Amino acid sequence: MKKVAVIWSSPNKNGLTASAKEQISKGIADEGAEVCEIHLNSKNINHCRACGNGWGTCNKNGSCVIGDDFADIYNTLKEADGIVWISAVYWSDMTECFKAFFDRLRRCDATFSHSLTEKRCMLIACAGGTGRGTLECLTQLERGLVHMGMRAYDRIPVVRFNKDYMLPALYDAGKTYADRLENGFDMYY
Repeated sequence: MKKVAVIWSSPNKNGLTASAKEQISKGIADEGAEVCEIHLNSKNINHCRACGNGWGTCNKNGSCVIGDDFADIYNTLKEADGIVWISAVYWSDMTECFKAFFDRLRRCDATFSHSLTEKRCMLIACAGGTGRGTLECLTQLERGLVHMGMRAYDRIPVVRFNKDYMLPALYDAGKTYADRLENGFDMYY
């Protein structure tokens, strides 16, 4: 059985981002994969301190000196066969706690351990306001994944305007993603 980490961030546990997370997670589970949901807003995640003259232990051994929930989440991502990244959109970017986690992850993984290289990912950005900014958010997220050698297999913007047809589509996307993790992707990079 394949394991998929669904890592998401929104302070609203009942909003659009949570609905997107529910739909894709249900599709993944219904296709037979194990889903591990990680709600970053419920975790203790501090910002990078840029210690050690800018590069501390993250550059030397792939770990972070900050004693919070980061290491446990990082280990979950290492053990996963695939990762779904979901963020609410603020100022055309990921949420602040998502960025705090992602910055530290990139420092540890891209500079030392490379444990996430070749992970196949799905990217989802959810905007409850005008919807502007979802594409920029997805671009920023993918740029970080590229630093770590991960592969984005889909980039999905969900906004108030399209939620009635995108939320059901996320269920189908989750099923397809889980199937491809099990049976292979036919996309070349």
